[in-house]
Amino acid sequence: MRPRSHERHSLGGTGWLRASVLGANDGIVSTSSLILGVAAAHASHANIVLSGTAALVAGAMSMATGEYVSVHSQADTEAAALEQERAELEGDFAGERRELTEIYVRRGLDQSLATQVATQLMAHDALGSHARDELGLSAGMRARPLQAALASAGSFAAGAVLPLLVAAWSPQRYLMLSVVVVSLVCLLCLGGWSAKVGGANVRTAAFRVAFWSALAMTVTAIVGAIAGAVG
Repeated sequence: MRPRSHERHSLGGTGWLRASVLGANDGIVSTSSLILGVAAAHASHANIVLSGTAALVAGAMSMATGEYVSVHSQADTEAAALEQERAELEGDFAGERRELTEIYVRRGLDQSLATQVATQLMAHDALGSHARDELGLSAGMRARPLQAALASAGSFAAGAVLPLLVAAWSPQRYLMLSVVVVSLVCLLCLGGWSAKVGGANVRTAAFRVAFWSALAMTVTAIVGAIAGAVG
């Protein structure tokens, strides 16, 4: 018989996991694709490295700015909802208790137990109870704009630096092949690791990430080659 203990599930960390993987994946794909496009246009080695560096910095700043604005908007929405809930509690405490009771009844509790639970929870923390069970907000899920911006910028830069270093250290004749191989290997590992942590199928996730990333690199390289030929 399994011992009775608090079960640990992988869903608790999927929020940060998704953001970190997305940032690192975007850093690898966008930077390696840009490097391949510039290299396919027959640019010099110095220009390739310069383009990759610019892609890393610009991409990290773009990710940070976009994430900050997005999460800050979410935080503003949450704050407005909490302020409205606070005003409703001050204006009609009994009505809010009935509303919370109805929520618990819809979730499967009988009327008397739902009333008891709502009464005790609201006596302990009325606003917190409504924030959690009516609005779906909790301290662990609260929007943190600055933290999200720094995490996105850091994960993007960590991913982008890999193809950039390969491009900087590789001889130009092997540059494109080296960037493709290293990037795809890293993407395979990243996709597999994120799937393992999240409890998903490792092989499927890894090859899905690698396939679409390879497609993005191929398209960018083709466009770069065409632009180089025309120019």
